[in-house]
Amino acid sequence: MVPVSAGNPQGGAAEDEEMVSLYASRQKIYPRSVSGLFSKWRWLTVWITQIVFYGLPWLEWNARQAVLFDLEARRFYIFGLVLYPQDFIYLTGLLVISALALFLFTAVAGRLWCGYACPQTVYTEVFLWIEKKVEGDRSARMRLDKAELSAQKLGKKWLKHALWILFSLWTGFTFVGYFTPIRELAVVSLAASLGPWQTFWIFFYGFATYGNAGFMREQVCKYMCPYARFQSAMFDKDTMIVTYDEKRGEPRGPRSKKADPQALGLGACVDCTLCVQVCPTGIDIRKGLQYECIGCGACIDVCDEVMDKVGYPRGLVKYATQNGMANGWTTAQMVRRGLRPRVLVYTGILMAITTAVMVSLYLRTPLKVDVIRDRGTLARMVEQGRIENVFRLQVMNATESTQRYVIAVTGLPGITIASESEVEVLPTEVRSAVIRVQVPPGAASSGSHPIQFDVRSTGDDVSQVKEKAAFLIPR
Repeated sequence: MVPVSAGNPQGGAAEDEEMVSLYASRQKIYPRSVSGLFSKWRWLTVWITQIVFYGLPWLEWNARQAVLFDLEARRFYIFGLVLYPQDFIYLTGLLVISALALFLFTAVAGRLWCGYACPQTVYTEVFLWIEKKVEGDRSARMRLDKAELSAQKLGKKWLKHALWILFSLWTGFTFVGYFTPIRELAVVSLAASLGPWQTFWIFFYGFATYGNAGFMREQVCKYMCPYARFQSAMFDKDTMIVTYDEKRGEPRGPRSKKADPQALGLGACVDCTLCVQVCPTGIDIRKGLQYECIGCGACIDVCDEVMDKVGYPRGLVKYATQNGMANGWTTAQMVRRGLRPRVLVYTGILMAITTAVMVSLYLRTPLKVDVIRDRGTLARMVEQGRIENVFRLQVMNATESTQRYVIAVTGLPGITIASESEVEVLPTEVRSAVIRVQVPPGAASSGSHPIQFDVRSTGDDVSQVKEKAAFLIPR
């Protein structure tokens, strides 16, 4: 709040003071429904992403859930892959691929992720669809909110929020189903015997969905999402963005369908404001690109409809580049110009890292071995003067079948294993084996000597891992 004084011209004492607020309260946005090419693409991504999200946990693979991140057992199942915390490098690779893909898509065509696939956009579309089905179109919703409280209004509001809450809880339930077997989760949910953490995450994720998609909506994109703030750093003059053709559209103004805009001194824009009414963030694209724009293309669809009705060519609002608009290029020319060095570098790096990760996963050995020295006994002399070291081998079977592994050791003359040299490990289990390694007297001088453990499976699919260790010979 800032005090504003109204004083006399001679600079005397203030006669009145008025408090003026510098903060404006949020004005609720009522997005109008729109149909068109980009709306169809947006709903296609909604269907694809939600079918994957809600359907994936119910798929089975080898008599188990196809995708399950079992944090308690520290095993992550992704169809035929069984990953351990030691495979964290693959998560790092996935994050790098996601970041590079975001950079590439943004450099090519702006905020494609935000406009079509971001969960905030997807769930807002779903919630708006529910709201439209219950309360009606944009004008009906506005009238309902302004109307006095009545049984009809209360009934519609309760029904809408009930559907929102049910959908949100279903979303939270599905999210937890990726970390707890979803069929077991369904049984305990119906029996009202959920554990504390399961209950917390179902309601927390459901509440976040309900709050973000039902109430906050554009505020998440405008104030909470950091991407809106640094997107300009990834744009350039050859990035395809939603653009208003100011040269063609101005000066704007209403006119009859039969009127000649040139005779009236008007541009193609009929100033219907429909582009503002369909915008999910409530901006006016005619004022130029703004950071609130999520690039959804809703304004393009509705403007094309208006142009069709008044008999003008489409494209008053369209995807275009700054250089293309300035030089009058066609869409084909702008697309060709889009294949610039920056995009090619992003593409090359993205393809290289993706290929490397995929090849690494394909060549990944489903066997992991950790060698741990027995700290209780570093080295000791046993029968016949032989020197013995004791090691503990942790053998991890990353397959979904029982495996038997043979352990061998090399590195010093006459080195042998004096204990059991075979170990059987159950599917996706870790087995610890105590291995006693001996060398004959005089095999090597005192000190530390490098040795190597060779662990090999005996089944049809041979897996082999070699791990280095050190053998100590006392003085």
